[in-house]
Amino acid sequence: MQDFIFLILIAVMAFLYASVGHGGASGYLALMAIFSVAPSLMKSSALILNIFVSLLSFAQFYRAGFFNWKLFWPFAVASIPMAYFGATLPITDSLYKKLLAAALLVAIARILFQPSNKTTLTPASLPLSLGIGASIGLLSGMLGIGGGIILSPVVLLLGWARVKETSAISALFIFANSLSGLAGVVSKGFAPDYQLISWLIAALIGGGFGSYQGSFRFNVATLRYILASVLVIACVKLYFT
Repeated sequence: MQDFIFLILIAVMAFLYASVGHGGASGYLALMAIFSVAPSLMKSSALILNIFVSLLSFAQFYRAGFFNWKLFWPFAVASIPMAYFGATLPITDSLYKKLLAAALLVAIARILFQPSNKTTLTPASLPLSLGIGASIGLLSGMLGIGGGIILSPVVLLLGWARVKETSAISALFIFANSLSGLAGVVSKGFAPDYQLISWLIAALIGGGFGSYQGSFRFNVATLRYILASVLVIACVKLYFT
């Protein structure tokens, strides 16, 4: 029963995150923390789920015409090599949990406090874009996240893109970072767990529906609070275990 509940929650996380252009790694990692998945499996598993869900999400936003290559490429150029490097860094389980808890706090803030969709956009700065991409890439590789949960609010707050455009950029950014991070994990001797197959199926089902919708059809405020509560529980568990 516990395994079944976990699969359902994976699908729900994938649906929610894919609908806004994210792969869901922070949500998957939160669930893994709550269900006491071994830290050695968390990073690699979240990256693999992220790759497939973010690709589904990007495909839908791209088809809708929201992708901006000019804004995307500086983030990717700087983040991809740093994600690989971050994934190869040795990190203790204790430090991993603390850093992940901090990253989940950022995710909580992103979920609860939605930046407004600015009507007037500001031209992106190339040096700043490269710096942001490199920083997020390093953190993404270390923790096993795609970085979209951090990139999205930054882009919106800087006024470089609108919400739908940001979602498209974030989805491909997550896909690229997750692939790079997984390559780094593989280079250190990654061995997948058989349970990952069922997790991936659940994520693909949820992510497929979520990416098709492109936005929530339910009570958005209620869903945000529920999702934030799950992440809070995971933060507490990570910090004190």
